[in-house]
Amino acid sequence: MTNDPGFSFPQSRLQEIAADILDIARKKGASACETDVSEGFGQSVTVRKGAVDTIEYNRDKGLGVTVYVGQQRGQASTSDFSRSALKAAVEAALSIARFTAPDPCAGLADVELMARDCPDLDLFHPWGIEVDEALTLARRCEEAAFAVDPRIANSEGASVSTQQSHFVSANSNGFMGGFASSRHGVSCAVIAGEGDAMQREYWYDNRRDAAELTAVEEVGRIAGERALARLGARKIRTRSAPVLFEAPIAIGFLGHLAQAASGGALYRRSSFLLDALGQQVFSPIVDVSERPHIPKAFGATWFDNDGVATRDREVVSGGVLQGYFLSTYTARKLGMQTTGNAGGSHNLRLKGGEDDLAGLLRRMDKGLLVTELLGQGVNYVTGDYSRGAVGFWVEKGKIKHPVQEVTIAGNLRDMFRNIVAVGNDALPRGAKHCGSVLIESMKIAGS
Repeated sequence: MTNDPGFSFPQSRLQEIAADILDIARKKGASACETDVSEGFGQSVTVRKGAVDTIEYNRDKGLGVTVYVGQQRGQASTSDFSRSALKAAVEAALSIARFTAPDPCAGLADVELMARDCPDLDLFHPWGIEVDEALTLARRCEEAAFAVDPRIANSEGASVSTQQSHFVSANSNGFMGGFASSRHGVSCAVIAGEGDAMQREYWYDNRRDAAELTAVEEVGRIAGERALARLGARKIRTRSAPVLFEAPIAIGFLGHLAQAASGGALYRRSSFLLDALGQQVFSPIVDVSERPHIPKAFGATWFDNDGVATRDREVVSGGVLQGYFLSTYTARKLGMQTTGNAGGSHNLRLKGGEDDLAGLLRRMDKGLLVTELLGQGVNYVTGDYSRGAVGFWVEKGKIKHPVQEVTIAGNLRDMFRNIVAVGNDALPRGAKHCGSVLIESMKIAGS
């Protein structure tokens, strides 16, 4: 599997390079060492109004090495895999380490925490699509968007992309692991209307296996219909009202949780979830799990960036925060145990309820459906939340008219606690899995 001819190096060669790095570091006096060796390549094509807009290729390789001299740490990297370059990278890292101050929390994870058994998670599905074929798919996608309605007047383009990579991570505590993975996608963004009444919308899909991608015509059709639905958008008056976040936007709540409960934010005391472990942080209906071993999933892995074995766990149960997201280093800073989250979370999943989006609209009855957020107004220290929003005003459980140029505001503490429903309409697009989320009330600033 990892010896696909598209790669310049087989997995076995990456393992040899990683082993060489560890051996060189040991011989040159490092007390511990860890390294990552990787290679990747891909292509992306975009058409706009039927014409070729861009054709992009990428191919890269590189390695990073971290050495420890006691509790002094140094890092270096190179894209040269020759023996001389490996020695130079280790020497550079050692030179840096000897001039840094000792850090009592620095060092590799404990040996007993290292991942040992790493079965195949079915993450690698190369797509040998030629450029001409990719361009044809992109054109079909865009044509489907234009076919929705004559008011679809312009396009920002339709794209088809493919990427595959593989890597090996290793350290001097006996860990060595790695795998190949793939990511393929199709997207389309079009513009409806004309003059001052134009509206832009998009749709996309990403999968490990190109055979599971949504049909390009379907992606284009959805993009066209969403752009058309936004014509005639207007402000609404300032008020407080229920807010329903559409599933692709609601995924952001899992990102906010992962950021605020990350070890880095916690030991720096820059999180509104400081000392929240075991506390009622969310509504009692909220359950969030971490499932790192789901085949084909983005974010699936048997080990984190420290080589620590990952595991299934419940992050939030009945609204109570059960765990943080800790690496070896941040756990030591907090006097805790690593959760296997060096490098981030692995397949966070917010448990859905019984309702689809239509059911949630009926449950909300009257309020704002948000389909796009603008700006980055999230303060993780205080939890304050203020974002520009686009979407639809809803009355009697039905969409009444599109909305634009409004701001929604609140505090993540209150928003988390005031989740009244989670939909069953999650889309399998990335490493976070979440249906639409209904918040009981937020401030909406309009006209």
